[in-house]
Amino acid sequence: MVDLIVLAILLALGYGFGRHFEKQHYKSIIRREAELRHITAIASRIPPAPQLADDPILVTGSVVISVDYFKRFLAALRSLVGGKVVSYESLLDRARREAILRMKEKARRLGANQIFNIKLETASISKNARGNIGSVEVLAYGTALKPLQQQER
Repeated sequence: MVDLIVLAILLALGYGFGRHFEKQHYKSIIRREAELRHITAIASRIPPAPQLADDPILVTGSVVISVDYFKRFLAALRSLVGGKVVSYESLLDRARREAILRMKEKARRLGANQIFNIKLETASISKNARGNIGSVEVLAYGTALKPLQQQER
């Protein structure tokens, strides 16, 4: 009985704190995406002709996000019956968007206004003995270009 109470408390805490921090993170992501909207990020391997640069710059953005206890519990339940693991979808969405934002922030600091050939790498890290994901890392990288007028100065 005590074990069930402890489990219920951990689930409630995981849900409450996880939900709060996820909402805060999404608010931060939305605000920063609006601020960095002027930096275009495209997956094309070839930059648009007017933006060709003599010195393209590799920019990266990396983030590690931990899975909260509640999402881990839901994923374990889902693994029993199979299907889509919805509890991890928002985790991966936040991680991808955060990695791209960090890459754009580095490009902005370097004076670039465009990033092309963007790639995303995802890895699960800190797995426990049962193979459950503890954290996920996303790395975003691409080639940043400065506007031609900045290069001539």
